[in-house]
Amino acid sequence: MEPDLQAELIRVAHLLADAARGPALAHFRTAGLVADSKGDGQFDPVTIADRAAERAMRDILAKERPEDAIFGEEYGQTSGTSGLRWVLDPIDGTRGYISGTPTWGVLIAVGHDAGPVYGIIDQPYIGERFAGGFGQAVLTGPMGVTQLTTRAPRALDQAILLSTFPEIGTPAEMQAFQAVSQRVRLTRYGMDCYGYALLAAGQVDLVIEAGLNAYDVQGPIAVITAAGGIVTDWTGRPVHDGGQVLAAANADIHATALAVLQAHQ
Repeated sequence: MEPDLQAELIRVAHLLADAARGPALAHFRTAGLVADSKGDGQFDPVTIADRAAERAMRDILAKERPEDAIFGEEYGQTSGTSGLRWVLDPIDGTRGYISGTPTWGVLIAVGHDAGPVYGIIDQPYIGERFAGGFGQAVLTGPMGVTQLTTRAPRALDQAILLSTFPEIGTPAEMQAFQAVSQRVRLTRYGMDCYGYALLAAGQVDLVIEAGLNAYDVQGPIAVITAAGGIVTDWTGRPVHDGGQVLAAANADIHATALAVLQAHQ
């Protein structure tokens, strides 16, 4: 990809993150925030903030990159002619959002059929933006600008594992996850997309989840890969279309966790 196009995609990605911050913050921790459920029998919340943030990003793309396709959580697919696609999750972690926790974030990725080439995990309330791709991996936040680098290899029994839900997927998937969890030093839950940001920042070793969609993973894949990590499914294959996700700080811990997952499915 030409440097000029790379610079253009980076510029637009940050415009999208900037545009989403306003609507997201306008409704966060406000009295009377209503969450509708998109789920069929299971609570899958969506709020006015989710929809407004995605509309704000789509408005930017209509002006700046009208030839690109879009896949957003709230408004679905929009076709394009450029071969590039923007994958948007306006508020990843809506359950955390409506609970007032700062683990939610805005996820943005741009790429093609082979996966994302640049991505952002933005946490508007904290003011942290994790961005990665095209040879860059940067955190911008209250402490300034720092380079993102994942953790060095360590034994599985010294690792920190994050996930969003203790109840992971099917009974077989839960059994496989628990097999890894029982071997690590510490497991923490409820992280939403912020867990992937912490992995990219070198704070933790693993994030393992199941049942994800493309808009849940493409931004994190780009950021973590740029920071030196690895993100695959539970068989070691690409996971940019969603499903079972194994995100790891390095090849060693990835191989170890992958072997445990495969042995217990």
